[in-house]
Amino acid sequence: MEIIIRPDAGAAVELVSRLLAMRIGNKPACVLGLATGRTMEQLYEHLSQQTISWQQCRTFNLDEYIGLTADDPQSYRQYMQQHLFSRTDIDVQNTHVPDGNAADLKQAALDYEQAIQAAGGIDVQLLGIGEAGHIGFNEPLSAIMSRTRDKCLTPTTRRQNAAMFGGDAERVPRRALTMGVGTILDAREILLLATGKAKASIIAQAVEGPITSMVSASALQLHPNCKVIVDEEAASGLQGREYYDFVFHNEPEWAEFRD
Repeated sequence: MEIIIRPDAGAAVELVSRLLAMRIGNKPACVLGLATGRTMEQLYEHLSQQTISWQQCRTFNLDEYIGLTADDPQSYRQYMQQHLFSRTDIDVQNTHVPDGNAADLKQAALDYEQAIQAAGGIDVQLLGIGEAGHIGFNEPLSAIMSRTRDKCLTPTTRRQNAAMFGGDAERVPRRALTMGVGTILDAREILLLATGKAKASIIAQAVEGPITSMVSASALQLHPNCKVIVDEEAASGLQGREYYDFVFHNEPEWAEFRD
């Protein structure tokens, strides 16, 4: 795991955007795992302005609310269409979001896993982190080896996502279909983006605390190619700051990204 700390949210978003653009440029048929959320809106705005072609890319979103149809304004399918897909040349047939409205959720979860495998696995998985420490909707006590499945959401997660439902947490669905922690860890590279003071405590727990199912993001410590990109505020709870900065300023792979 590498921890990259940028001066502010804009710089953190720009770095992740450049990394993703490089990956797509180097492999036009890249398979991407995508995330949603307010931080990702800024990232997709920046990424859609990059001079890259998405025509050969295939994408798999982390999760979807159960009970929402694909055309529901609050669905993650519509979120992705609004913030990224409609702003690039990607073939929508190559984009995948879990079917939260499926009659058989277990079969839908199995189908999603099989679709990822059929695509050759995920090359780069983009992640945010919830205030409860979840990646995807892998809430506390999610098994590290878990696969795509339906999951009950915590009150914390529903409050955090209330803004997308008019500020009313009671309107946020209670369950979601999500990639599992094990599914996420199968990706060949992981990029986690987090900004803001509200994420400082959980970032510190995830990257410097014990690996525990109570904080599903802590499982990322097991991944051999995981980069956590944060701004100064989100990094404010980290104890290893001196070393993380030393790595960024001395590793050759980061030379072109240094100020």
